[in-house]
Amino acid sequence: MNPSCFAGFCVAFILTSSGSAAEFTARMHTNSVGKTMPYRLLLPEDYRKETRYPLVVFFHGAGERGTDNTAQLVHGTKLFLKPDVRAQFPCIVVVPQCPMNEQWVDMPWADDSGVQPENPSGAMSLVLGILDSLQKEFSVDPERLYVTGLSMGGYATWDLITRYPERFAAAASICGGGDATKAAKAAPVPVWAFHSDDDTTVKVKRSREMVEGMRQAGGKPHYFEYTGLGHNSWDRAYNERELLPWMFAQRRGQADAYVLQTKSPKASTK
Repeated sequence: MNPSCFAGFCVAFILTSSGSAAEFTARMHTNSVGKTMPYRLLLPEDYRKETRYPLVVFFHGAGERGTDNTAQLVHGTKLFLKPDVRAQFPCIVVVPQCPMNEQWVDMPWADDSGVQPENPSGAMSLVLGILDSLQKEFSVDPERLYVTGLSMGGYATWDLITRYPERFAAAASICGGGDATKAAKAAPVPVWAFHSDDDTTVKVKRSREMVEGMRQAGGKPHYFEYTGLGHNSWDRAYNERELLPWMFAQRRGQADAYVLQTKSPKASTK
């Protein structure tokens, strides 16, 4: 599969007009054996040590892999820079960058199904290390860890909440997928998933089956299935007006009590 068509390989236009990349501080994580991962960090405008803040980990798609520590900001992350969002939802946002020839999850993207490996990928292990280090360095509310991602990052989102459902308060996966046989493990986590019915890069059944697996196990995920967006569901998903109010209302280990006013564009096909 050609990664250039996966999650928009448009690095020539990376935030050059908005200049918003500068709002995210460039950082580098090094683990105990010397492996590194670049990432960007956004702190609340009026960060205070005495306040505990929610933390959002944002996973980019395959087209934004590399080492420049900039490409991963091209899709979705500008949502967290909007003045009203910064004022209403002060939070810490971390945006790691996956190495060029690796994946967040070692699972094929275009297949009808996938098997979750026994252990997280090397790239994902580095992200877990980043999260651990940030929770030590900054004032993070452990009850409000959120995860979201698009395309390859959607796979990362499903991977984390099926491996570590007890750790995350909510998850928003966009045009991703996972191992449907593990979906039940995510049932306790509030989830809002998005996909387009005509996506030929990541088949819509990948989201449908994860959502259905959660529901069969007693979970109550929200699922919005768009029409005619192809592989780009993220622009619309990250513009859903209730996405952030829904996300930041969630607390670890608690059922989703937020009542969506936005109606699903299309009923989930089971």
